[in-house]
Amino acid sequence: MRAHERVLARIEADLAAGRWALGERLPGERALAAELGVSRPSVREAVRVLEAMGIVRTAVGSGPDAGATVVDRPAAGLGAAVRLHVASGALPVGDVVATRAVLEVWAVGQAAARSGDDGSSDGDLRELRELLEAMRAPGLDVPELVALDQDFHLALVRRCGNPLVEAILAGLRSAVGSYVVEGARRLPAWPEHAARLGEEHAQILAAVRAGDAAAAQERTRRHIWAFYEETGLATADRARHDGVRPDAPGT
Repeated sequence: MRAHERVLARIEADLAAGRWALGERLPGERALAAELGVSRPSVREAVRVLEAMGIVRTAVGSGPDAGATVVDRPAAGLGAAVRLHVASGALPVGDVVATRAVLEVWAVGQAAARSGDDGSSDGDLRELRELLEAMRAPGLDVPELVALDQDFHLALVRRCGNPLVEAILAGLRSAVGSYVVEGARRLPAWPEHAARLGEEHAQILAAVRAGDAAAAQERTRRHIWAFYEETGLATADRARHDGVRPDAPGT
């Protein structure tokens, strides 16, 4: 095991044991190096890995915020890793979309069930309604609408109550964001497509508000896969990966 891996293993064990909680700072490089019997560059490398994984945030200087602080950003490392694998061709965009569809359809069903169980009011869904209204604003360009679209989906997923699913989907969003924007820009008559996407979002939200899990799930599944096909992302995947289309769940 390399020196920086020893540091990572020790920090993981200490986190699991509760030695450091969210918002607490790790010991400085000098202290960790002395404690673990490794060089300061090894500690520095380990901390960089942790920062890329979204486990810590680092700040330079000597004040109270300096050093590495434990944070909660599980989507950061996942998004970066998947994005690089998509760019290299190791992961087709379609595989990312398929994974998103499986998780998001489940999450939306859970969100609808929770709305039905707890009698969620319109006030509880205010963020989603505000995002829908924002998407209807005239003159939005493709990146602006795509960003609002992704915010809407993540806000909806958040209602399922599963932080891991939320983190995975946030990471997938980061991984394919540029591909989604490129695909949307290829659509003819963008304003008409944007209006239709807004209506589909409204129908999904209506099913969630009504506690109709089956309808919410089916509308979400159709929404995700229709966009993938219409933007040409599916065609690009087939061309890039020897004509093999990823199997769409539920089709």
